[in-house]
Amino acid sequence: MARLFGTDGVRGVANRDLTVELALSTAQAAATVLGEQARNDGRRPIAVIGRDPRISGEYLSAAVASGLASCGIDVFDAGVIPTPATAFLTADINADFGVMISASHNPAPDNGIKFFAAGGHKLPDDIEDQIEEAMSADVLRPIGGAVGRVQRFADAEDRYIVHLLGAIPNSLDGLKIVLDCAHGAASAISPQVFADSGAEVIVIGNDPDGLNINAGFGSTSMSALQAAVLEHSADMGFAHDGDADRALAVDAAGAIVDGDQLMAILALSLKAKGELARNTLVATVMSNLGLRIAMKDAGIEMIETKVGDRYVLEQIREGGFTLGGEQSGHIIFSRFATTGDGILTGLMIAAEVKSSGKSLTELANQMKTYPQVLINIKGVDKTRVDSDSGLQAIVQEAQADLGDSGRVLLRASGTENLVRVMVEASDEGTAHSWADRIARVVEKNLAL
Repeated sequence: MARLFGTDGVRGVANRDLTVELALSTAQAAATVLGEQARNDGRRPIAVIGRDPRISGEYLSAAVASGLASCGIDVFDAGVIPTPATAFLTADINADFGVMISASHNPAPDNGIKFFAAGGHKLPDDIEDQIEEAMSADVLRPIGGAVGRVQRFADAEDRYIVHLLGAIPNSLDGLKIVLDCAHGAASAISPQVFADSGAEVIVIGNDPDGLNINAGFGSTSMSALQAAVLEHSADMGFAHDGDADRALAVDAAGAIVDGDQLMAILALSLKAKGELARNTLVATVMSNLGLRIAMKDAGIEMIETKVGDRYVLEQIREGGFTLGGEQSGHIIFSRFATTGDGILTGLMIAAEVKSSGKSLTELANQMKTYPQVLINIKGVDKTRVDSDSGLQAIVQEAQADLGDSGRVLLRASGTENLVRVMVEASDEGTAHSWADRIARVVEKNLAL
């Protein structure tokens, strides 16, 4: 049987894979596992629930709240709010755990449930496994006054906004910034925070209707932001995804600045200020070769993890590091956040532009981006990626040909049913050639 939890919680098509029944059962199991310490201490466990604005989140969050309350958990319902806000609020009110209902950058029909432990940290694999085990055990059934209460978290947005404003090192006065909120959870909060920080703000993708999340806007569809930055002659723009735990940027010329370039800017800035703990950046195996080279040239050590900001965070916590993230724009500032935070990322980048007196283009050019080709292959058996000898042979052949000037990464997606082929090379033609060859072998050898 496949593991219920993927790299970022439980995900699937709402009402087909992720049903009300599954949401209720998962919540009851989480109440058993994550509320245990509070019960042992003689306290009533507390949980925070947040969601993005997709339509299915309305009934799934109700199911989760019902499951938790039926097991004696007092629930603070924060409503539509970014994923990093749910993590922050979990820590801010000393809740025993948090729950976010979101499928992040996925289309509206999808949804997901992710949990945060006390302190707002994502759960390690072994705790997720305990929750999955508890789903087949007897659930807690308190009665009378021992059942939980569900109440609206009335000042949830205000607490998070104050937190973000307190993290910015300097004002953004004089900057014109376009924000693309992906018709998602950042639609209300992000424009307010940037405006309160002093920036002139133009907003697109901020009219969520439950069905348009990530549709033609946001960090997976950057063309709308590029056009808006050019139209308004803005200094820069930032695109969030549906739950606002990531951000990508666009410079004044309309060029995309990805998560690797953003990490390079931030790492170099923190190093110059003496604030980059242990002179180390944490990134995943998907980060561009150019980031590794830029960090090496700057005397910054770079530690690689598996794909997923949860693994980046685990390494940050284990090593006491300051900064880490992913090429997709999940960037973690351990001083201010326990997960990727797209609004915070945008604020920090804009603050660096303002304080340095340099344009975003100049700052991004501190890292040379190597051509990188990514091919997603659906309709194959992703469980055999690491065991197919023919596939491993062509990967080894490609890596030998590329040498130190390129890289091959082949991996099964943790959130979708597909295999990813990624090739980096010194020139785009070579990268495309090897990526296409490896993709054909994947399609042939792993065909269902």
